[in-house]
Amino acid sequence: MQRLLVEGGRPLQGTVSVSGAKNAVLKLMAAALLGDGKFIIRNVPAIKDVFTMIGVLKALGVKCQLEGSTLYLTVGDIQGEAPAELVQEMRASIQIMGPLIAKLGWVKISQPGGCPIGDRPIDLHVKNLEKLGAIFEEGYGYISAKAKRLVGTELCLDFPSVGTTENIMMAATLAVGTTIIHNAAREPEIIDAQNFLNRMGARVFGAGTGTITIKGVKALSSTDYTVIPDRIEAGSYLVAAAITGGKLRIQNIIPKHLTALIGKLQEANVKLDIASDQIIVQGQDTIYPANILTLPYPGFATDLQPQFMALATLANGTSVVKETVYSNRFGHAHELRRMGAEIIVDGNAAVIKGVKQLAGAHLYATDLRAGAALVLAGLSATGITSITGVEHIERGYENLVEKLQLVGGKIWREDEV
Repeated sequence: MQRLLVEGGRPLQGTVSVSGAKNAVLKLMAAALLGDGKFIIRNVPAIKDVFTMIGVLKALGVKCQLEGSTLYLTVGDIQGEAPAELVQEMRASIQIMGPLIAKLGWVKISQPGGCPIGDRPIDLHVKNLEKLGAIFEEGYGYISAKAKRLVGTELCLDFPSVGTTENIMMAATLAVGTTIIHNAAREPEIIDAQNFLNRMGARVFGAGTGTITIKGVKALSSTDYTVIPDRIEAGSYLVAAAITGGKLRIQNIIPKHLTALIGKLQEANVKLDIASDQIIVQGQDTIYPANILTLPYPGFATDLQPQFMALATLANGTSVVKETVYSNRFGHAHELRRMGAEIIVDGNAAVIKGVKQLAGAHLYATDLRAGAALVLAGLSATGITSITGVEHIERGYENLVEKLQLVGGKIWREDEV
């Protein structure tokens, strides 16, 4: 086991290049199960979740090889039961369910795992796949489903869930007839999934809006595709510059994917110079308070809430953060208080009264994005911050330590004693 050590007080300076989107590539890897042949997926981050999904695909019969940032997949004869030990490591493994039911007519998987950030039931996936004709059976710790052939239908999601939208969208590509998803998620990763599927020969329309239409086809082939940049990683580095009072050029990004965060950073007195594929961010001596409310895209991303809370701890005034997406996503608040932050949590709201300075402390990363927030807080704090739970952080950030070191951050790994 390792921990991260961060010595703060150094404004970050330089250029950071953003990797491919974790929340896109995992779904594209699952979508490849629908096709046949040789796939090439580019701009793939070498992160723990990608390696876990590679393990899942290999167990299903897919040949996988990651070379640098390019992933090569060969899909031929596959089977529909995934190993429990891999599925339980990662929430996104549930995305193999729709493709396997559509392609093989059956699937058996363990209940998926992932970060403990609140209730994320899979009933939305199950309920809507049933509307396409899948028959589910739930046993102790696992779920199985079968369907002779999925049939298109019109459905409305109770909540614009990203995972459910993608699972239904993928399953419907091989269904008989047309499927229409109302109240669909609108995230950029949904558009990326649509583009990937259509390159395989699917007929999917409307991604990025609240209504997605899928016209079923008989079979899908393979494709060569480049993953979009990771907007959450990009946003984390924007906050990193702001919280350290530094100046960073964040490149290989799509600024329109970060509109909600950009607005709040500007409200907090952070200076931004925005171009087509990069943002130059300049931190200021004074951080203004700003309130945020997490919402599905295009609202403020829940995956950026912990990082923004870290910034708000140093604001000249009081900020309020309301979390509406997940029920247990304030684990980082307790850890930030160890550093001297003044935070009161009441249900789904946190009130943050800014302090002049945070101090290094021994911290635990409760989940992926909480871990990123603690790293950012450590970069701004006096003294040395020690962070355990590094495995959570490495699920979603490629070369985080190395990228921060290149722009002046004093951060390093050390074996726990």
